[in-house]
Amino acid sequence: MTFQIRKTTRVALIAFALTVPSQKPQAQSPSMDTARIESLSGLKGTFYKDENVFRLSKPRDDVKVLVDRLSMPPFMGLTSWAAFTPMPPSRVMVMGDLVLFEDEVNPVMSAALDSGLEVTALHNHFFFDEPKVYFMHIGGMGSADQLATGVKKLFDTVTEIRATQPQPARQFPGDIAPQSSISAPPIEAILGRKGESNNGMFKIVIGRSGKMHGMRIGNQMGVNTWAGFAGTDEQAVVDGDFAMLESELQPVLRAMRKAGINIVAIHQHMSQEQPRYLFLHYWGKGKALDLARGLKTTLDAQAAAPK
Repeated sequence: MTFQIRKTTRVALIAFALTVPSQKPQAQSPSMDTARIESLSGLKGTFYKDENVFRLSKPRDDVKVLVDRLSMPPFMGLTSWAAFTPMPPSRVMVMGDLVLFEDEVNPVMSAALDSGLEVTALHNHFFFDEPKVYFMHIGGMGSADQLATGVKKLFDTVTEIRATQPQPARQFPGDIAPQSSISAPPIEAILGRKGESNNGMFKIVIGRSGKMHGMRIGNQMGVNTWAGFAGTDEQAVVDGDFAMLESELQPVLRAMRKAGINIVAIHQHMSQEQPRYLFLHYWGKGKALDLARGLKTTLDAQAAAPK
């Protein structure tokens, strides 16, 4: 009899427990004010419920583009976009890809960095495209208001450029001297490194190191930062490559754009290397010493970045 009572009591307690709501807080699905994102960005978007993503898009139909002589509609990959998704408890993440022409890339990149967004890649998708088209990937985390306002600034910058000059420019502003006669010692003094001269040109190379497939790799295997100067001291160009850890990319971009040096590519050169390296290619025009000072501030920003 006692056993039956205990058994009945246990069954009743279990049943009662199953009917009482749990006191544990239930996770709430994060949400975004998509109407406000549209208002602040000036663009209409689409919400994808299955991924909890709100995506804005803007076709590049303001300039006719030919690829391999084919007239390319935006549907074939010429649409800029920015996608927002909530980050618990109260922030938002944005990722995007902007379709840009050569004279838009650096002004838009500066606008992104000034707005607190990150620039994570810059590359081409086509060969034989006229005019040349580049794709700049962006990202960021913060409030929806901040990110949407930043995205609007990027598209406004493109609009301002094309309003001034409907067709993309075919060169950077400024002239280049036809013959090279770069004075190396002042540049070496600014950068604090010795370099190599060749037919009036000058180059400095800074090696870095890592491992790939268990093998050590370094300067001569292509893991390096370099700067090459041509022209004259008064009318110079500098081009080169920065080898960067991922944590160094944004400080390097900000410093280089502040110095007025143009970014022309951001990508990787290797796979499965440790640590992971990104590479940034650049092109600057101006006085040789001004360009060298810009590179020095960039190197300093890179050195100060978290590792």
